[in-house]
Amino acid sequence: MPKSVFAYACLAALLLSSCGNTAWGLKRDGQEASRAMDDASHRVLSAGSKKR
Repeated sequence: MPKSVFAYACLAALLLSSCGNTAWGLKRDGQEASRAMDDASHRVLSAGSKKR
């Protein structure tokens, strides 16, 4: 019985760790996408103002 409990505890720790890594990766990807869209919109707006 104790060996199976230990195995389940290790499995749960691995699953929680992978979920945490996924959430952190999604957060980082969202931040990078937001910065890229901000940069692109600033470039488009500044290019439009230079043409006039």
